[in-house]
Formats: sequence, C-alpha cells, structure tokens
Amino acid sequence: MIIHNDRQELQKALQYVEEELKKYNLNRREATMTMLMAEESLVCMMSHTEEQEKIEIVFKKLFGNISLSISARGEAFNVSEESVLIGDMDFEGVSGDAEAAIRNLIIRSQSDIFQYKNRLHQNTIRLVVKRSERMQLYLTLGAMLLAVILGIIFKLSLPVSAQNMLNEYLLTPVKVMFLNALKMIVGPVVFFSIVTCLSQFDSIRDLGKIGLKVMGMYLCTTLLAVTIGIGVFELIQPGDASLSQYVTDAASKTIETAGNTNISLLDTVVNIVPSNIVKPFLEADMLQIIFIAIICGAAVGMIGDYSKGLKTLFESFNILFLKITTLIVKFIPLAVLCSMTSLVMLTGTETLLAIMSFFGTFVLALAVMLLAYCVLVFMIARLNPIILLKKHASAMMASFSLASSNAAMPFNIKSCHRLGISSRISSFSIPLGATVNMDGSCIYMAVAGLFLAKVFGVDMGGSELFSMVFSIIVLSIGAPGIPGAGLVCLSVLLTQIGVPAEALSLVMGIDSLLGMFRTAVNSAGDVAVSLIVAKSENLLDVEKYNS
Repeated sequence: MIIHNDRQELQKALQYVEEELKKYNLNRREATMTMLMAEESLVCMMSHTEEQEKIEIVFKKLFGNISLSISARGEAFNVSEESVLIGDMDFEGVSGDAEAAIRNLIIRSQSDIFQYKNRLHQNTIRLVVKRSERMQLYLTLGAMLLAVILGIIFKLSLPVSAQNMLNEYLLTPVKVMFLNALKMIVGPVVFFSIVTCLSQFDSIRDLGKIGLKVMGMYLCTTLLAVTIGIGVFELIQPGDASLSQYVTDAASKTIETAGNTNISLLDTVVNIVPSNIVKPFLEADMLQIIFIAIICGAAVGMIGDYSKGLKTLFESFNILFLKITTLIVKFIPLAVLCSMTSLVMLTGTETLLAIMSFFGTFVLALAVMLLAYCVLVFMIARLNPIILLKKHASAMMASFSLASSNAAMPFNIKSCHRLGISSRISSFSIPLGATVNMDGSCIYMAVAGLFLAKVFGVDMGGSELFSMVFSIIVLSIGAPGIPGAGLVCLSVLLTQIGVPAEALSLVMGIDSLLGMFRTAVNSAGDVAVSLIVAKSENLLDVEKYNS
C-alpha cells in the first residue's frame, strides 16, 4: 500500500494494517503489539518525510516469518532520540512530551522486533510481526544441503592433505566448541528442571505415582524398541561377509574407552548414588545428577517457611539456564554445516556404498518405532497421534540437528507446552527420558549388532539374542556421558556377542549421521510418554492439544 505524508492518511494506513493482520493466524498479543508499533512507526516516518511524499507499507511472509516494512525518502534520523522529534505532534488529552516519552518507551521495549536503516536517503522501518518456530528447521536443512555440496566439492577438488588440514583446523574446532558449550549447560538444565518440577508436588505419594508411571512407560518403550530393531533386521537381513574387507583399525580409541565401561545392572543401580555432590556435575553423570535433583526437589517442600524462597530461586535458575541453552542452539546450523561437510568429505565412497543396506534397515526400524508411538498414543491416551507429530515436528528436527537428547530438552519441554502437557509432568519426564529413554539408540545397537554379527559369521541363537537384549537395555540406561557414547555402547555390545570390536570401523564413518536420526526418535519417545502419562493423570489440556 502507498499513502501520502498526510495526517488524514494515517487512519487509512492503520486500517489497512489491521485488515492485513486478520489474514494471518496471530494471537491477540501479537496483533495488538503490531498495531501499536505500526502506529508509532508511521508517526515517526511522517515526521521525517516531506509533505505529500509517498510512504510505502508492505507485508512480507517468508518461511513462516511475517514482517511489516514502512519506507519513504528522507534524511536519516536516530530512533532513540525520537522523544524530541515527535513531541510536537498533537494528540487529544496527552501532552506532546508525555506522548513522546510513551512512544519512545514502546519502541525501546520492542527493540528485538524493531529495525531501522537509511540507505541512499531511503528510510526503512521493519517490524517483525511473527517469527516462525520452524525458521531454525529451515536454516538447519539449508545447512545440511550446503554441507553435502561443499563436502563433495572439497572431496573432488582438494588433495587428501588439504582435506585433513581443513577438517583439523576449521571444521572440527567449530564442532567441538559447539558440543562443549552444550555439555557445559546440560548438568544445570537437568538439575534445575527436575528440582523445579518436584517442588510443585504437595506430597511424595503424588510424585511416586507419576514417577512410577513415567519410568514404567520408558522401560516398555525401550523393550519395544529392541524388539522392533531385531524384527526389522530379521525381515531385511542386510550385510554379507564381503564387507569384512573394509574393517580398519580406526576404532582403536573407542575400543579402549569401551574397555572401561561396565554393563552390570547391579553396578549401574549402585552408581546412581554419588559419593560427592560436585563430581556428577563435573563428569556430566546424568543418573547421579537426576538422583541429587530428586532428593533436593522432594526436600524443598519439607522445610516449611523457607520453601517459598527456594522455589523461586530454583525456578529463576531454571529459566536462566534454559535461556542460555536457547542462545547456544542458535548456532546449530553452523555446527551442522561443519559436521556434515567433514562427514561427506572424509568418508570413503566404498565404505558408504557398502553399508547403505544397514542404513536403510536402521531408518526403516526408526519409522516403525514412530508408528508404534502413534499406536500407543491412540490406544492408551485415546488421542489423535497426527496432532502429536505435527506439533512435535520442529522439536524433532532440532533434536536431529543437535544429535544430543540432553541438549534437545528445552525443545522437547516447549513441545510439551504446545501439546498442553502440564509442566508438572514435562519438567520431570523430559530430563529423565533424556537419560534413560534411548529408544533410537536401542534400535541402533540391535540393528548394528546383528548386522556386524552377520558380516563376521557369528551365530545369534536364542540365548545369544536374550543376552544381547539385556545388554542393550542396561547400556541404554547407563550409557556413559562422553562424546560418541553410542559407539562406545556398541563396542561393548559387540564384545558381549563375540564380534570383533574392530568391526566398529564399518559404521564409524556415518555414526554422526545415524546419531541425528536416533536422537530424533529419542525425542519423540520422551514426548509421547509424557503425553500418555499426562492424559492418565488429568494433567493434559485436551482442548489445547486438539487446537
């Protein structure tokens, strides 16, 4: 729309903005704030544009982002000083200085959605009407596509020495810094999230009831995941003995780490209780951090008058660390770009082609697991699972990008909020699930274990399968909190079923890609279980879920 710099045109412009806003699915707050900002922007623009000069108003929608642009020719001005410049505007019942101060306050308070620039004597004010929750998804997908292209170009055009140098001095450092930032924040996020949740319960009995339901559902889905992994493998039967020629000694470091990993169920349970309250945070031992959080959360409600202040303190820290996490994950596209470029550039073509059948089997098993979640939601919670998939899609993509269940917790908690799940459930079930509910990892270990056993001619009879299932369940619960934990667990599993641990080198090249897929399924499992438990406890806003 184009208007002239005339005060009589102001109402016409505002009416146009209001009509356009009705076309978009905005909530009341977004629409009201946009109208306020649009009016202030138009008044501001008119005061710096010659009379009868044209002012252009344009709405734009791109990848779900909606913005409003107001532009006109004129001299540059300083938005922060507009209290002086617009003070002489005449508005009924309000003095010029008072109104100018109010306008200035509105613009300053909304600086995150207000942008101003002057280029070639053209003033432009841009208002962000609505930010798409899927913008991060689009950026990440774009980064993945660009990474594949760059990886192929570097692989074909650069010598091996240059590829290794690029990977060592650019791609790997960026990826490591990003992962370190995520590991830094995981412990506090888990701890304060659980403490904040548990402090809301009035009695230990209510907590115990919900805790048993959540843990019981997690164990059921874990067993279901292992069964699906084995079933899909037996259906497709990927792999043959010829693949053994691609085995290298690249897995030596992982094998060495796996030698120190214990899969004893008794030791896993005993080690949940730490001997030092600080050490679990230093080592990112999630089971021990969860134990400390449960004890602290339960104790907060038992200390009388002090509990109110502590609840506020813990909730403040919880909001703080979740906000820090959202700041860190803004760099997901950059981390994905570096990680995927390195993967495509350095992985051998022969190895990639050789294990495509394994990759296809693994992805099919994950798809079956997602279908199983839908069936559970429909059969137990009596809810439409399609709504779950639609509302959780962006969080699944974030989990895919992060390749870390712990780092994806803020996205999963936000997804639970969109689905109408009470924070009394999600603040407990999501951090717990990020540690003990590893359905994607269980499928990975089942399919990869059987695949490598077939490659090396290891017979997997009934007793061997039972032993493998037990090992997978224990490993999924007590997986070591270290980089490449999936490979370490798989290495331990291979030793248990009699497959040479060096066979790990067959899947090492694409493990980072496989990790993205299994983390996305882990995320879906955590939210599906939270949904089912919330429905059973009447802690689900069904109207919000169906909206």
